[in-house]
Amino acid sequence: MTPPRAEPAVELRGITKRFPGTLANDAVDLTVRHGEIHALMGENGAGKSTLMSVLYGMELPDAGTIRVDGRDVDFASPSDAMAAGLGMVHQSFKLFGSLSVAENVVYAAEPRRFGLVDRAAARRRVRELAAEHGLAVDPDARVGDLPVGLRQRVEILKLLHRGARTLILDEPTAVLTPAEADALFAVLKSLAAEGRTVILVTHKLREVLEGSDRVTVLRDGRVVARLVTSETSADEIAAAMTGRAVELDRVHAPGTPGDVVLEVSGLATDAVRDVDLTVRAGEIVGIAGVAGNGQSELIEALAGLRPVGAGHVALQGEDITHASATERRLKGLAYVPEDRHAVGTAPDASVADNLAMGHHRTSLSSRGLLPPTAVRAHARRLVERFGIKASAPEASASALSGGNLQKLLIGRELAHDAPLLLVEQPTRGVDIGAIQNIHDQLIAYRDAGHAVLLVSAELSEIRGLADRVLVMYEGRITATYDKDAADERTLGLAMAGGSGKQVETVD
Repeated sequence: MTPPRAEPAVELRGITKRFPGTLANDAVDLTVRHGEIHALMGENGAGKSTLMSVLYGMELPDAGTIRVDGRDVDFASPSDAMAAGLGMVHQSFKLFGSLSVAENVVYAAEPRRFGLVDRAAARRRVRELAAEHGLAVDPDARVGDLPVGLRQRVEILKLLHRGARTLILDEPTAVLTPAEADALFAVLKSLAAEGRTVILVTHKLREVLEGSDRVTVLRDGRVVARLVTSETSADEIAAAMTGRAVELDRVHAPGTPGDVVLEVSGLATDAVRDVDLTVRAGEIVGIAGVAGNGQSELIEALAGLRPVGAGHVALQGEDITHASATERRLKGLAYVPEDRHAVGTAPDASVADNLAMGHHRTSLSSRGLLPPTAVRAHARRLVERFGIKASAPEASASALSGGNLQKLLIGRELAHDAPLLLVEQPTRGVDIGAIQNIHDQLIAYRDAGHAVLLVSAELSEIRGLADRVLVMYEGRITATYDKDAADERTLGLAMAGGSGKQVETVD
């Protein structure tokens, strides 16, 4: 083990950053030691991502100083930060969709042979890293064709390839299974033991408690707690983040299923094989599975975004197998996609306009027009209901944090009051308090007689919300469990392709 060094790996003093109408960071101090995993926590909009953007040279501070390895630094760009030994995996991916996995991982740090990029060496490097860290991905795959979970793996591999001395990870395990997250933390701990430093921005209390050394909590742009992990608890961290007591890992009571709303039989696409499922009114059906096993493709096919090769899809008894996405929405389908940036929202449009999307043909329309007063009133109602932190309804959605953009997307789709809701990763990147609110809203939606088909990488979320759990493996539904039988060990085994008790649910 490398002996600890006296000077901090990273030292921020008095960092202040303002945006129009927002004080994102208010005189923040942060000290991160060599060889430690330091967790940075806080609710959405607390200033975590802004602080890391300042550290990584993506934003210039209005006040304050930065020291790295005992030296004053003044980063004008991420390139300066990388040259100083920092590496960052962003919550919003920074990848080239048209390039391969290997090309993305080695970009700007390519192995060379006779002055040319050695593509074979690049592929070997990715395979070695993937095998070493349990982050399997095809080096030759086009990144733009990968689901979100695999793109996250590419980002992590890219950072590991560069061998940064200080690693900044923003929600790095958001799309990993518990076993994959454990494997990643084993890697991070070994890196820390070598003297490298990890700054972990996450909302996952289990990861923080099991994998970090110290915790700094931000609330409303200020530091409100500095905690030693071994001396604190999940309840104390959650209370520091929210300013109130929060009920953690709540398992909701089962619903009362009614008539079948969604019926799928023999469905097949390029990544889905012979899927049968039903979802009833007053029921949440959860789909668990390791990223890349067909969950996203199944939901896209049901939403009308991916062609169906075989099989049938019926919504309230009406065949919608080949209906367009617009037709499905008009027939009673709402959809929360996993990629909130590219599919779910228009970041360059205003908060109000994003919240009006889909409603412009129905509740907000007046003789084919959208009255601005109605759009603003609609936005204000949803901003308040879902706790979306926005400076004004007219503000650009791109100014929202990832978690607040997710709240916007969830709020807009629930407001449709559609008979069927397809929802992927509903609380990805969302803070603890907001997770509780979103879960309550989904349960209320179910209890109002709606059908919900839920895909989540969080087994605790699946187990807490779902009345039935389906497991997908290699494009098929391989197991079905009632709520009481869906414990984490059983689901984890089935997700890995192992055998498990399958419960037949009578339709």
